[in-house]
Amino acid sequence: MAVEPDFDPARLERYLGGPVTLTPVASGQSNPTWFIAFGNQKLVLRKKPKGATLASAHAVDREYRVMAALAGLGVPVPRMLLLEEDPEIIGTPFFLMEQLEGQVCEDSALSGFEPKARSAIYADAARILSRLHRVDWKAAELEGFGKPTDYYARQVRRWTTQWQKSRTRQDLRIDALAEWFAGNIPPEEATTIVHGDYRVGNLMIAPDVPRIAGVLDWELSTLGDPRADLAHFSMFWLLNPQQLGGLSGLDLRKLGIPSQSEFLECYSRENGKVATLTPFHRAFALFRMSVIFEGITFRERSGQAVSEHAKTVGRLAPVCAELAESIISSDAGAKKARRKHGL
Repeated sequence: MAVEPDFDPARLERYLGGPVTLTPVASGQSNPTWFIAFGNQKLVLRKKPKGATLASAHAVDREYRVMAALAGLGVPVPRMLLLEEDPEIIGTPFFLMEQLEGQVCEDSALSGFEPKARSAIYADAARILSRLHRVDWKAAELEGFGKPTDYYARQVRRWTTQWQKSRTRQDLRIDALAEWFAGNIPPEEATTIVHGDYRVGNLMIAPDVPRIAGVLDWELSTLGDPRADLAHFSMFWLLNPQQLGGLSGLDLRKLGIPSQSEFLECYSRENGKVATLTPFHRAFALFRMSVIFEGITFRERSGQAVSEHAKTVGRLAPVCAELAESIISSDAGAKKARRKHGL
């Protein structure tokens, strides 16, 4: 079934000064993204979705800013070409960037690759994430991109508010988790650039060698605690292949994929500092994804979902909440807090 753009291509052609050919980018559940052939140029257009959206969501201007700032700093990103913030042009703000050559795999098992290639890709993913977290964000002119303090306190408030605004059902588990997180904020670490959705599905793999050619989808990026990215990436060792292409239940050694602890060790070697994730970090990553998936369900029911698979993906909200609860429940040090917050 052909996917029609949520804007008039003729308006984009008038803006660019010539005919364009549009091809939808199938992956993603948030900002509509299109491959564009314009003359002899291969471009990518990424835009805010039409209709009402939650505050601070779908900030394409932030995506553009952080990728432009990272150019030449050891984190592979597409070259930014143009940011248009005037919604009158095609109906919403958008930006244009170069189209990278490579492959994006939605499953963390990297189907179609040999074990040695998988090992190399995961090692490169760990190294690149470490490089991102070592970027001097002040020198990169990203002051004001996010607040440099109270990251997790702000995150808990943000995603609790998002849950309250986008919930489509009653879920006392998520309500109780939100309360528990608010009462158990961990000490802060160094402030770094945080990608916000660092996972295999947002990494473009080069066509010639097993390495990362580009890190994509920076919509949730900000300044904050680097453990947030590590916890998010680690989440996929808990999800199974039917749940966002996770790794649980697979023979990782046979596949050439590192364990969660081996990935953290690779990151730590590159970073020069041991990365440690507490139950809070691991559980909060799942809680946040639960709220994001609920938001996808909300947009699907209101007719604003980007992906045709939005309904299926949205059903992962209770799955992630249950996993978050199990992590907290297995932590002996949180027993008293669990009872207080009803977990």
